[in-house]
Amino acid sequence: MLFWPFLGGFCWVIGDLFQQYAAKYIGIGRGIPLSNTNQLWGLAWGALVFGEFTDLTFSGRLLIVTGSSILIAGAVTISLAAPSPSELENWRAAMNRECLQYGLDSEQVAVVVAGDDPIPDHPRERRWWEILIPSAAIAIFVWPAAGTRSQHIAVSIPWMTVLIVGTSIPLGVCGTLLWRRTRFS
Repeated sequence: MLFWPFLGGFCWVIGDLFQQYAAKYIGIGRGIPLSNTNQLWGLAWGALVFGEFTDLTFSGRLLIVTGSSILIAGAVTISLAAPSPSELENWRAAMNRECLQYGLDSEQVAVVVAGDDPIPDHPRERRWWEILIPSAAIAIFVWPAAGTRSQHIAVSIPWMTVLIVGTSIPLGVCGTLLWRRTRFS
């Protein structure tokens, strides 16, 4: 029984990691609203794979589609928005203030936030215990997975396939682009 919540939590954490990069590179005001479009994926899984809308009335479906359309329109609008010069100036002033407070080099911080972190260019040697931590995490997943039985839930395999591919491709493409630019620093 524990495996399924563990797996769901693991997927959630992957999304949270990308949310942190979004907040770092495009700002909280844009990154967090865009990351909250994950509700649309949950809606798609519930409606298409698990058939959760089969008993809804037409007006119920219409409300859900309308709300989702508003969310999509907002996400598109936010993703196309560019910061104004005054916003960039306010960001620079806040960054300089924080750099002064914590004794950081403002030029280096600006370079890092732009995604040109110099640290990935100088990889360091891994320590033995850095392999131990992911190994322990994998063992924690393998332990409950060993006794897992498939759940008796009716699903639409074609829609499940579409959504898995539709999730995996953007995850792979965006993850690769982010890795090339930042080395996940």
